[in-house]
Amino acid sequence: MVTGALSACVPSTPEVTATRGPAQLLDLPLADPVPGLSNPVPAARLPDNSHLGRDFLELSFYLESGRQLPRFTRFEGPVSITLAGNAPPVAQTELNRLVRRLQTEAGLRVSAQPGNANTISVQFVPKSQMRRAVPDVACFVVPNVTSWSDYRSSRGSARSDWTKLTQRHSATVFIPEPATPQEIRDCLHEEVSQALGPVNDLYRLPDTVWNDDNFHTVLTGFDMTILRAYYDPALRSGMSRAEVQAALPAILARVNPAGGQMRGLPEDPTPRAYVKAIATALGSGASDTRRRAAARQATQIAAAQGWTDSRAAFAWFALGRLSMKTDPDVAIRSYLNAGAIYARTPGAGIQAAHIDMQLAAFALGTGRAQDAIALVNRSLSPAISGENASLMATLYMIRAEAYAQLGNATQAEQARLDMEQWARYGFGSDAAVRRRASEVAALADAGARMN
Repeated sequence: MVTGALSACVPSTPEVTATRGPAQLLDLPLADPVPGLSNPVPAARLPDNSHLGRDFLELSFYLESGRQLPRFTRFEGPVSITLAGNAPPVAQTELNRLVRRLQTEAGLRVSAQPGNANTISVQFVPKSQMRRAVPDVACFVVPNVTSWSDYRSSRGSARSDWTKLTQRHSATVFIPEPATPQEIRDCLHEEVSQALGPVNDLYRLPDTVWNDDNFHTVLTGFDMTILRAYYDPALRSGMSRAEVQAALPAILARVNPAGGQMRGLPEDPTPRAYVKAIATALGSGASDTRRRAAARQATQIAAAQGWTDSRAAFAWFALGRLSMKTDPDVAIRSYLNAGAIYARTPGAGIQAAHIDMQLAAFALGTGRAQDAIALVNRSLSPAISGENASLMATLYMIRAEAYAQLGNATQAEQARLDMEQWARYGFGSDAAVRRRASEVAALADAGARMN
C-alpha cells in the first residue's frame, strides 16, 4: 500500500472464517460445484509486450493513491541491502535468499553486505510502535530516512515523498518485531522490491506481489521481469514517462523476447471507487455492516466494468470472507464465483488455493469430511509453489480433522505430522499454532454433530 510516503503490505496469513451452516449449500460432487472450477489453474505466463509495457508504466509512474510520479527513479549503481535493529536470525537467511534471486533472476547489482554508496536498510521496530503510527500496515518502505525516529520526524515532508525524488540513494524498510518467519520473508520480498523498483500496486495483475490482494507473497517471474526492465541500461533516473515509453519496445524485446513487438498501450483502468470499496471492505475502520456493503459494491463495480479478471474475483473473495458468519449462503456462492474466475486465470493458483481452503473449512464444519479432503488435496500443490507455510499448515490441519471425522486415525496422524513442518514458520509460535488448530478442531466438532 502506497499512501504518500508509504509503500506497504498487509498481513497475508489465511483466516478460517467458515462457521456452521446448512449442508445443502454445496451441491455434490463438491469437486466440481462450478463448471471449470476443478480444472488445473493455467500456469503463470508473461503477457505480451504491449500489455507488459502498459503494466510497467502504470507500476512505475503512479502511487497507489493515484498520484502520478513526475519522473522515473531508481538506484544508479550497486546497492547494499542490510539489516538493522533487533533482527532475528531468520531475517538474514531470508534476505540472503532474496538477494540471490534478485541477482540471478533480475540481474540486479545488489549485495547483502555493506559497502555500497546506495543503501536499503531493513529495520525491525516494536510492533506496538508501528501499530500506533500506521495501524493498518504490516510493513512499509520510506525513501531518504535512516531510522524510525528519522521517519517519524520527516513524515509528510518532501524528503520522504516519492513524488519529489530525482534519484534513489537510500531507503529504509520497517518490519514489526516480533513477526513470524513468513511475515518477515513476505515483507522483505515486497518492500525491498518496491525500494528498488515500482512503488505502485495494481489489483488488475494476478501474478505479482505488487497487488494489495496479498495472495502472492514472494517475487514471481513477472516481478523479476519488471525489475530486469527497470534496471536496463537504456533507462536512467530523471527520465519522463514519454522518454521511458519510447525506450520500452527495445527493452521489452530483450527481457521478454517471446512477447512480440510492443504495439500501443491497451487501456484497462481501475476506477478509484473500486479501490476505495476494497480498502473499506478489508480495512479496520468501518463496521462489519459497512464493510460487507463495500465488498458488495466492489462486486457491482466489477460487473459494471465487465471484468472477468482478478479484480472481479477478489471482490467476490472479500464478500465471501465478510459474509460467512452472517450469511453462509452468500459467502459460499461468493467463494465459488471467485474460484471459478481464479481457476481460468494464468498464475492464480495460490488464489484458487485460498478459495479451496475456505470451502474445505466449510465442508469440514458441515460434516462433509471427504469433500474437505478433496479440496485440501487440490490446494496443496499451488500452496507449496506459492511458498505459503501458514496456508499449508491450515490445509493439513483441516485434512487431519477430516480424516479423524472419517475414523482414519493413521491418515489423521500423518496430516498432523505434515502440518508441523510448516506451522512454526507460518505462525511463529506454538501458542499461535495451537490457536489455529483449535479453530479448525471446533469446525470439525460442529461437523461431527451434523452427521
